[in-house]
Amino acid sequence: MSLPDEGYVKFQAIWEQAAPLPAPKLAVLSHWRDEMHRLHLIGVYENGIGFGNISQRFLGDQFVITGTATGHLTHLSPAHFTTVTDFDVEKNTVYCRGPILASSEAMSHAVIYRECPDVQGVIHVHHAGLWERLLHRVPTTAEGATYGSPEMADSIVNLLENSDLRQKKIFVMQSHPAGIFAFGTSLEQAASILLQWLNGA
Repeated sequence: MSLPDEGYVKFQAIWEQAAPLPAPKLAVLSHWRDEMHRLHLIGVYENGIGFGNISQRFLGDQFVITGTATGHLTHLSPAHFTTVTDFDVEKNTVYCRGPILASSEAMSHAVIYRECPDVQGVIHVHHAGLWERLLHRVPTTAEGATYGSPEMADSIVNLLENSDLRQKKIFVMQSHPAGIFAFGTSLEQAASILLQWLNGA
């Protein structure tokens, strides 16, 4: 299996540099991000390319997400998170505000929040073994839809509308080897769903 080119931002980013959010507002997000890193579900490959990201709904459809190129860090500070304030799939554009550019998967997170008002947390991880086990067993994105692209965003929306993804809350990215998304009404639920499958559900 070839390593994916995770970590490279493919969308047009309209980034407004701003001070980080206060640490208490990021406490739950920071906890689960560090836990995913401890489990090697978020991290960095030997070639230096980072993988995995995590987000939490902030205000309306706005959400806070890990910044790009942070996968190698064991612990993130508030300076490593940014707020996605808007996005436009057709124009392949993400708008963010904070001390760092949003993760390369920001658009995929964005469509989940837009389409699922009850979702409060989204986690994107890499695990080759689980990916192989879940491929086509759970909702799976379209072949050819690459990470962070409008095609991936459209494929996720299609799954939300035409599969049991809203119930399962986990999907596999067919053209993004090892890539898996889970989401929930809390970050704890998203993590629990992911870990249940990882532990043999």
